[in-house]
Amino acid sequence: MKKELVNNKVTIIGAGLVGSTTAFALMAGGTVSEIAMIDLDKKRLAGEVMDLNHGISFVPPVNIYEGSYEDCADSNIVIVTAGVGQRPGETRIDLLKRNIEVFKQIVPRIVENNKECIILVVTNPVDILTYATLKISGLPDNQVIGSGTVLDSARLKYLLSANCNIASQNVDAYIIGEHGDTELPAWSLTNIAGTPIENFCQFCRGNCRPEHKERIFEEAKNSAYKIIEGKGATYYAVALAVRRIVEAILRNDNSILPVSSIMKGYYGVEDVCLSLPSIVNDKGIERVLELPLSDKEIELFRHSANTLKESLREIGF
Repeated sequence: MKKELVNNKVTIIGAGLVGSTTAFALMAGGTVSEIAMIDLDKKRLAGEVMDLNHGISFVPPVNIYEGSYEDCADSNIVIVTAGVGQRPGETRIDLLKRNIEVFKQIVPRIVENNKECIILVVTNPVDILTYATLKISGLPDNQVIGSGTVLDSARLKYLLSANCNIASQNVDAYIIGEHGDTELPAWSLTNIAGTPIENFCQFCRGNCRPEHKERIFEEAKNSAYKIIEGKGATYYAVALAVRRIVEAILRNDNSILPVSSIMKGYYGVEDVCLSLPSIVNDKGIERVLELPLSDKEIELFRHSANTLKESLREIGF
């Protein structure tokens, strides 16, 4: 039986740019009443916590402090943003192996303190590390979530809204599959004001031909590279995406979000973590939705799965 908690408490493991900005987003949004932050770099952690606390008088009441793994015990959600950076000349697989080793240290310490919390993985490559977290933790499938393509989908919505000169809140669009190079737009599910995007084109003052849609998707997919080139890292939008997932869990609002979770035969794909529209509530993932896709989209989704499975084989998972 799930433990009833008095407070909405989140523990964030990793106080780097993504972790600390996530704490800021949760604080500014009044999303939680308590945030414990954990990081090996105690000096940086102390500075981040101090900086956040200096803004508390401007936001709804919240308690933010330097924590330990024991703080996971009464946390509703544990958010993992910790990871290692790529060394000069290091291959992607070598980097991935080092991050797996980091997770082998982190995940058991979460679980030994709390087997009922929801673990939200944000560290990249998020799909592979979500899979690793699920296997290392032994938790039920619904309790391990990757941030997946929530941000990618938001980028696509923004670009479509700009193209059609409408508010992004009126665009319903999903990027599915890997959070990475093999992700794909689910055009079959894309609509504006309840109208399939192909039918909305007659109302759109922008360009809606297939080549324009492909250009918009490519811009969404490659946005992170441009941001990193410009400022070194992405953290504002991802923090807001994480806040949206946290809100869906804590408010038990059954939101449909393209989070990453274990595949159980969806579109013929099993035993790998990928993003599909999923119902998210206080149980974590209530249900993954196998919505109607085109044959081409299913083919691309399976290609995304096979690409990730190859990476998992390379690191021994």
